[in-house]
Amino acid sequence: MRVLHTSDWHVGRTFHGRDLLAEQESVLSGLADLIADEHVDVVVVSGDLYDRAVPSGEAVETCVRVLGRLRAAGAQLVVTPGNHDSAARVGAFGEFAAAGGLHLRTRISELHEPVLLDDEHGPVAFYGIPYLEPDPARQVLDSHADVPGASPIEERGHQAVLTEAMNRIRADLEARGEPRSVVLAHAFVTGGDASDSERTIAVGGVDDVPGAVFDGVDYVALGHLHGPQRLAEHLRYSGSPVAYSFSEAAQRKSVWLVDLDATGLHDVRRHELPVPRELATVRGELEALLTEPEYAAYEDCFLSATLTDEVRPLDGMRALQERFPHAVHLEWQPAGGRATAELRYSEAVRGRDDTAVADGFVADCRGSEPTEGERALLAEALHAVQLAEVRE
Repeated sequence: MRVLHTSDWHVGRTFHGRDLLAEQESVLSGLADLIADEHVDVVVVSGDLYDRAVPSGEAVETCVRVLGRLRAAGAQLVVTPGNHDSAARVGAFGEFAAAGGLHLRTRISELHEPVLLDDEHGPVAFYGIPYLEPDPARQVLDSHADVPGASPIEERGHQAVLTEAMNRIRADLEARGEPRSVVLAHAFVTGGDASDSERTIAVGGVDDVPGAVFDGVDYVALGHLHGPQRLAEHLRYSGSPVAYSFSEAAQRKSVWLVDLDATGLHDVRRHELPVPRELATVRGELEALLTEPEYAAYEDCFLSATLTDEVRPLDGMRALQERFPHAVHLEWQPAGGRATAELRYSEAVRGRDDTAVADGFVADCRGSEPTEGERALLAEALHAVQLAEVRE
């Protein structure tokens, strides 16, 4: 059996305010060709199908189209929710969807019940562990203590609830005669490298769990971290299909092709995904960025720029976007650093009238004194405030 391991689609996510639905649909729909070319039997999505618990109508429509194309390409689909998803919404009509080849494993109380899919060697058990928010998950698991392998959860945290989940899964595998197995889990496993775009799942300062928690199964398809990673031969993150932060600029987005033979895990191959728009970061004075030929290669990239002008340029982003229409992030770090000393508020305003305080604020923020025209505007604003205070 050949399995395509994906995760963290985050359908509906934006990139610094830019809509990504078209890019997401392009990359994800392209997996249909991979399914056909590689004769993939099953596609797994290990959490964060959507970027928010209540996705927009456009995000839902995009996701439905993508899942439909993957199913039409010939693969069964197994999906479990992540920390960005609403498990109840993702799992709605799950019993009906399964009849069409879309298996939604969203209920904590049923995480030990696998999707059984057959090949020429017999069944493969796919277990979906939804994202387990520790305290609510503990309550659900403890309320279903009649499940084989169940035991009271004595401790708090991700490790405790995931350990209990895996104990129930291993007990179910034993009862079924130890068929080949794949576990989908959305978690931060020790040794994984995080990116800036992942939402923290820390509880009490601890968010990671040891990989040994997942021992006893043939393959663990992890989700949550956005970079593709191999923690062990059978324990991997596929990462997100597109980049969601500039910290991911060097990552080569990919999916894993996982082959199971008669005895279990046989081979895992990496397949890189197309990049709908490259990410780039530049640093320099605004005039140089707008005129120097060496920056031409970045004109079609999502761009993060750091301006080093001594004085903060006015409308810097607007000027930057004249050359780089996909510039989305701008910082100002004047060359040589800020010369002004940091003062407490009381020290900064001591002995100064309102006009001097306002002038000083502009100078501190921009690196240059306000112009005469700007001083006139500040004076007019202060006068309006004073009139309002008199009326009150």
